Amino acid sequence: MPAQPGWTGTPVATGSVREGLALESDILGEDVHFSIYLPPDYEQSSRRYPAVYLLHGYSDDETAWVQFGEVNATLDRGIAARELPPMIVVMPDAKVTWYINTHDGQTRWEDMFIQELIPHIDASYRTRAKKEFRGISGLSMGGHGSLVLAMKHPDLFAACAAFSAAVYLPEDFAQLDDARYARTWATIFGEGLAGEARLTDHWRQNMVYGLAQDLPVETLRQVRWYIDCGDDDFLYAGNSQLHILWRQREVPHEYRIRDGAHNWTYWRTWIGQGLQFIGDSFHR
Repeated sequence: MPAQPGWTGTPVATGSVREGLALESDILGEDVHFSIYLPPDYEQSSRRYPAVYLLHGYSDDETAWVQFGEVNATLDRGIAARELPPMIVVMPDAKVTWYINTHDGQTRWEDMFIQELIPHIDASYRTRAKKEFRGISGLSMGGHGSLVLAMKHPDLFAACAAFSAAVYLPEDFAQLDDARYARTWATIFGEGLAGEARLTDHWRQNMVYGLAQDLPVETLRQVRWYIDCGDDDFLYAGNSQLHILWRQREVPHEYRIRDGAHNWTYWRTWIGQGLQFIGDSFHR
């Protein structure tokens, strides 16, 4: 297991973090900002590396996983210990799009990610541009995004590691307070919807539980899945129900429930496990 924060052992080679990077998106009509982690030997080698897309939570941005999650230190230690393969980690800013397209097509973040960002990273950095060398992970809104994007595009990702994912059951989403729906979801799924009217085709095709229920098992089995949520996390129920559903549907996955809440202490501590799960997918 990659060493946890507070580790004070032998100094290790450090990778580089580049922030303030941007992709000019024709699909969104604006720049998409991203940060990237390059492994310690990137500048000294000519080899190509697997890539992991690491997604932030609601209200955060492309700097959060480094600033608060210290994921670069976890990567450095894991690579030095040979518990993680050297990898490129891409951290895009999705604002509060939930990593999907809006119901009216006004904001097409998913399309940008698939059609522009991944090709841009593969063209600009020495990635191994194949499904078998690409993973995706994230927390909260980013846990939702990682699951949805991997379920909808299993041809692109070998593995997904979702932390504290925002998994809503249909009945829970229908019962959301109107003010909360208006604030968080109306631009995604439609203004003024209440009760079961919120459970549109767009909802089922872009929310974790709907996809997890509806997609063929053969499709879901194309990706290796890892789900992780703290026992004190307010999202524990949805993650537990996803685990139960996939056990019933016989979709192979790893499920971890640990002591902890919906906070950076939890994610800093356990992101190494998720990256190790993804990294194992790159091995033969």
